[in-house]
Amino acid sequence: MKHKHRQSLNRWSAPEVFIALAAVLSSVARAEIPESYRALWNDPAVMQRIASNIEKHRQGEATITVVGANGQAVAAASVVVQQQTHEFLFGCNAFVLGQLDTPEKNRKYEEAFARLFNFATVPFYWEGTEPVQDELRYREGSRDIWRRPPPDRYLPFAAKYGLTLKGHPLLWHAYNPPWLPSDAEALKKLYQKRFTEIADRYAKDIKIWDVVNESQVCSPKYPLYTADKAYVAWAFREANLRFGQNNLLMINEVNLSNLSVGEANPYFRQIKQLLAEGAGIEGIGFQCHFFSIDALNKGLANPGFAPHKLLDTYDSFSAFGLPLFVTEITIPTPPDNGQALQAELVGNLYRLWFSAPRMAGITWWNLGDGTAVKGENSALGGLVDEQLEPKASYRTLDRLINQEWKTRIDGKTDSQGTIRFRGFYGKYAIRVATGDRTQEFSIDLSQNGPAAHQLMMKAE
Repeated sequence: MKHKHRQSLNRWSAPEVFIALAAVLSSVARAEIPESYRALWNDPAVMQRIASNIEKHRQGEATITVVGANGQAVAAASVVVQQQTHEFLFGCNAFVLGQLDTPEKNRKYEEAFARLFNFATVPFYWEGTEPVQDELRYREGSRDIWRRPPPDRYLPFAAKYGLTLKGHPLLWHAYNPPWLPSDAEALKKLYQKRFTEIADRYAKDIKIWDVVNESQVCSPKYPLYTADKAYVAWAFREANLRFGQNNLLMINEVNLSNLSVGEANPYFRQIKQLLAEGAGIEGIGFQCHFFSIDALNKGLANPGFAPHKLLDTYDSFSAFGLPLFVTEITIPTPPDNGQALQAELVGNLYRLWFSAPRMAGITWWNLGDGTAVKGENSALGGLVDEQLEPKASYRTLDRLINQEWKTRIDGKTDSQGTIRFRGFYGKYAIRVATGDRTQEFSIDLSQNGPAAHQLMMKAE
């Protein structure tokens, strides 16, 4: 079986992949996806690889045993098992939280966000957290800056909807305030102060952090730049001194990080070297941005973006034993039938990313059209339109996240009071009915948690 799988993938030579994907160029602008592109995703080997990976890595076996107050098994009890949340992190940036122009839009933004996502990226760009030296914009009530709400705003948002938060980024060569010094040593001292302030204030509530962003494309004008990018290891050492064991410290990189396997990938080589140096990287991020139709055309025409090549790339990074994340996603909505195109690409890519064995989270970038950074709004890369109405891509994700990838089981306990099921990892509500009694329970089905759960009915 493995031999057949390998043969089917290899029938696409590099030139053939390029030709097939290049055929997209002339049709994407017309919002049409050619059959040559679909053929890559409909290859039976690719489809089987994705499906079997989802089955193997996103689901687990569970055993529920119902007993009475006396400890005796309760046979023939009716049991309804309903998944409530995902262990996997489905996310989006929440950069315009509370900043839309009407209360109704802000309400719709929160509701659209919370229906799909359990994971929110919080802006910590230095230009936003300290636009003027010593003007720290952490507290609610700080002066308003578009797409840079004060981080304190996200804590009640997360508590209200049960969200995991990620801070982005602690260090980046871009989007920094103009007052920063050009001297490297002076800048390092300010980074140490910044890391300390942020860790002291937020490490408890924001568990995941992008420590260094986009070092592969760092500008030589950045004061910490050197050809060997030694500042990356320095930043991770400093961050690890300040953040705790419960924080996950990540590196994050642009699209090129997805495009080649193992040692052929400069991002792979960089991480291998950083880990060898003890840099303390705990998660690996891959971006997937197409900010224009032309960028999408070029991306789809790159053989590295063929589905089996993407899976091979993520498999190679899994050798590091660290969680992988797709951290930033923009897929435009072209004119004409663009919603259908965006939705098809979203469905394909999310299935693939969800199937990658070490993948722990997927983050869309801008939820709504018009909420991207200046210059990127023309892509119309939101999952909802400017009125916060769902696009076809939003409905695709809603179907995947809330239906296809959520488990519901109805059944009865056997003579031993037991019912077994295989479900997606997450939190479950369990309703047990026996005779005229009904009782509610909850369990966690986790990759690292127990598979067996005993539920005790209360005495009558």
